[in-house]
Amino acid sequence: MLQGLFLAALSASAAFAAVIPTVEPVVDLAAEPVAVAGVEARDTCVYTCGSVCYWQVDIDEALAEGYKDYKAGSAPVTGDPPKLEDQTAHNQSAGGYPHQYNNYEGFSFPTAAPWYEFPILSTYKVYTGGSPGADRIVFDTKGNFDALITHTGASGNDFVACKKA
Repeated sequence: MLQGLFLAALSASAAFAAVIPTVEPVVDLAAEPVAVAGVEARDTCVYTCGSVCYWQVDIDEALAEGYKDYKAGSAPVTGDPPKLEDQTAHNQSAGGYPHQYNNYEGFSFPTAAPWYEFPILSTYKVYTGGSPGADRIVFDTKGNFDALITHTGASGNDFVACKKA
């Protein structure tokens, strides 16, 4: 008798299971990078300079390279950047960066002067020379990050602050 009840229950559960639709596991696409042709998978935007969005890794890499070059002596300890007529030659020799940033625009930075500027490239590569592009990272003599600034949207050779996301 128990065996009959067991078989009846088993048969009823099999019939019930047959009408329940199979549920496929849910894949959280937000947790996995989505590959799009020609687009590199990246983290979250931290700063925007013009239309270029920089991630923390980009900032960290530019800061590390700029500060490394500063400590190696490729930046003047004091004084102004080269005069405009000397800038091209200066930039072609070891990139001319980092160099002292004089803050003519009057930005408020979290650290004390002197500050140095170093290119952060819209290609997300670390600057090693050549054209510096429009965007710069600003840091102090201890390697502390101060800001991202850009020539994009500024008049003349001035800078404007990049927007923090």
